[in-house]
Amino acid sequence: MTDSTVTDPIETVPLRWLDDAPPARLRGGATWGVPLARGTVADPAVLRLREVGGGAVPAQFWPLATWPDGSVKWAGCAVGALDAPRAYEVVTGADAVPTAPSAVRVERSGDEIVVGDGILEIAFPSGPADVLARRVIRDGRIIAEDLRLVSLLQDELPEDGGAATRRRFRSRVHTVDVEQDGPIRAVVRVDGAHRDEDGDREWLPFTLRFVIIAGSAEVRLVHTVIWDGDAEHDFLAGLGLRADVPLHAALHDRHVRIAGADGGFFAEAVRGLTGLRRDPGAEVRAAQIRGEQTPPTDTWNPEVSKRLDLIPAWNDITLTQLSADGFGIRKRTAPGHAWIDAGAGTRAEGYIAISDPTGGFGLGIRSFWQSHPGQLDLRGAGGERAELTAWLYAPEAQPMDVRFYHDGLGQDDFATQLEGLEITYEDYEPGFGDAHGVARTHELTLFTYGATPAIEQVAASVEAMQRPPLLQPTPEHLHAVGVFGDWAPIDRSTPARTEIEDSNDFLLDFYLGQIDQRRWYGFWNYGDVMHAYDLDRHVWRYDVGGYAWDNSELSPDLWLWYSYLRSGRADVFRLAEAMTRHTGEVDVYHLGRWQGLGSRHNVQHWGCSAKQLRISSPIYRRIFHYLTADERVGDLLTELRDSDERFVDTDPTRKVRPDAATYRPDRTALAVGLGTDWGALAATWLADWERTGNERSRDRLLGTMADIGALPNGFLTGEALYDIETGRFDTTRDRISVSHLSAVFGLVEVASELISLVDVPGFRDAWLQYCRLYLASPEEQEAAVGQRLTGIHLEQAHSRLTAYVAAQTGDDALADAAWRAFEGIGEWLVHRRDFVLRRIEGPAVLNPVDEAPSVGTNDVAQYGLAAIQNLALIGDRLPEA
Repeated sequence: MTDSTVTDPIETVPLRWLDDAPPARLRGGATWGVPLARGTVADPAVLRLREVGGGAVPAQFWPLATWPDGSVKWAGCAVGALDAPRAYEVVTGADAVPTAPSAVRVERSGDEIVVGDGILEIAFPSGPADVLARRVIRDGRIIAEDLRLVSLLQDELPEDGGAATRRRFRSRVHTVDVEQDGPIRAVVRVDGAHRDEDGDREWLPFTLRFVIIAGSAEVRLVHTVIWDGDAEHDFLAGLGLRADVPLHAALHDRHVRIAGADGGFFAEAVRGLTGLRRDPGAEVRAAQIRGEQTPPTDTWNPEVSKRLDLIPAWNDITLTQLSADGFGIRKRTAPGHAWIDAGAGTRAEGYIAISDPTGGFGLGIRSFWQSHPGQLDLRGAGGERAELTAWLYAPEAQPMDVRFYHDGLGQDDFATQLEGLEITYEDYEPGFGDAHGVARTHELTLFTYGATPAIEQVAASVEAMQRPPLLQPTPEHLHAVGVFGDWAPIDRSTPARTEIEDSNDFLLDFYLGQIDQRRWYGFWNYGDVMHAYDLDRHVWRYDVGGYAWDNSELSPDLWLWYSYLRSGRADVFRLAEAMTRHTGEVDVYHLGRWQGLGSRHNVQHWGCSAKQLRISSPIYRRIFHYLTADERVGDLLTELRDSDERFVDTDPTRKVRPDAATYRPDRTALAVGLGTDWGALAATWLADWERTGNERSRDRLLGTMADIGALPNGFLTGEALYDIETGRFDTTRDRISVSHLSAVFGLVEVASELISLVDVPGFRDAWLQYCRLYLASPEEQEAAVGQRLTGIHLEQAHSRLTAYVAAQTGDDALADAAWRAFEGIGEWLVHRRDFVLRRIEGPAVLNPVDEAPSVGTNDVAQYGLAAIQNLALIGDRLPEA
């Protein structure tokens, strides 16, 4: 953030494998982030990776964020493919970095950028082009060519009386940039859009990153597409990644591998030699089954070899996964002939490959069945060039329909819309339930082979694709460094602590189970959870306005991430990861009139007219970004840099503003709430400042902190007037306004972190005042600010405010008050003794499910955060009774 003269004492960061043990092989390398104590490391160049009790390992380090003094706060780390990974740690040292046996190299030649990692080589166009990558080479042989994105568009749906005609699109690359160039890791970013065959239309802008790792035969891809269509007329009928695969071997030596469910595989040759009426010979059959080159045909049983041309060759194979619960595989000999069912199962793992004894190529989609509808296609396997397509949206599914789900129900003005809010909790407004600008990110993998691989090798690779091995700093180190505010590793040292920890575990396990039982899956849905429960129907309220998809309401994202930080649980990490991918992409607009804003909870993720920063806030993405060094989530943090501009055109409280008749926002007097609005802006500016050193973000963050401290009533003012040109608040506003939502969308976490980072006059006192008075008695409130506070709800959630003051001041009476509030002095009680888990089976429900009547997502998330933060702040004052 600033220049620094920090020295580099010895620093050790203990690491752990996310799944608690190293994988047998690390085929795709690993990338992660580590936090470093303030003032200890000036330059990540001094960092080394070494085996615990052993020597240094070739690795790559780069800065992710800095502390206010300029020292490194977070460093990105990468290690290449390893045959026998061990336990590791990051240390500082002056020793030379070991040379990697296979280093990544990036070469620019003419109109190409060529990246190699010692095993494979990929040639990219250096500028505008019709392909993402021109060729993939392994062992000197081209194994794939012309990688491109493809899509299909319908402008009408047959069910609405239209004709089912489809237009074909393919990717048009606009720019290619090398974001990182080794020696362990290179990242090539490709940006473009989809263009139709006639060049009449361009839509669906995309970003695709290729991550190439030293010594790896695999390439990780991170693909983001932004929906920018017209919902009334544009129905996406297919979206995929396609490559051409040159083939040379005889048809009986060409092998197809498709991952099924539970580690099983569809493994067949293009022309099969088993099960025939005549036997070619045991060695021939065994070689084909193993995927090895068969013996010369003149050694076969001639009754087979002379009739090879009479054995059908299966040119085309397709797997479709149209729901979370079923896939089918079928094949055909050629277009114009019938498809033959070849296999079926439940949840396919999203992998397909074609290979022969001289090499091969495969495509894989992470979270394939979870993100249905998906499809995998092989075409032309009997020719000189096969075509592989990994469909992110299956052409055989119903075309994607993102139209709003009802006609408005006559809600044409704010009065009727507020009436609708009273009955369905849906904040409707005409034209606001629009998906234009939302996005979706998928992770894919390219697999390269020098020969047809053994099924066991493929199975291990697919397992790693779906559940990537990941190194992580330990919870103890994360806590000791002091990142992310108030939390502490799990501690069950007393019965009372154990009860709270068990309660949080119960809730985590319940939600992990609900995702599968309720099938919260799908292209747009995977990663989100539902908001509230319907005890009469025994379902979550998926079809009732604002009670359906949660869209980060009351911060379940933070609850999951803090639960992971303190536990290190892999299952919690992966749920939090999926939620971060979803809420950061689908629930937020990335272009158009609401760029930078998110949508409140609704039946459709984009359906609510409340477009606000509280949903798009980086507070929900920072933790994942720093733990994984993920570039796409870094994009999400950066693109919000100027999100304060949205207050110029979108007033978040326009429907309930008491001064609506006279309110006229301009760029020098924009009404910004000091809770959900400023909390999101503060998280945005903090992330940008520590990641990029941006002075505008720094000045707006520190300036508005000082202004809040200067307001007569600090945070209790509720809303301040913001000058977007200067990035400062008017400090003369003198009023009291409190909302129960202000502190439950990340404000608590960001305020605590800021106080620990920087000393801004008045800010700490303003925050302590707010924390002290929110749950204070009416008499105490009146004595302090001249009036009683109204709008006090969610008392258990706000117990952590009282706990924060108790910890800061050492006030035992406040600590007792915080624990009393946490135990349920308020409008609702979520506590383990009220969690009744019951199994619902029979005709009343579609499938057997578990339900816990006391559990609603909002209550759960805030219970969990209050428990975590109270234990960290005043756990030593927790009553046992």
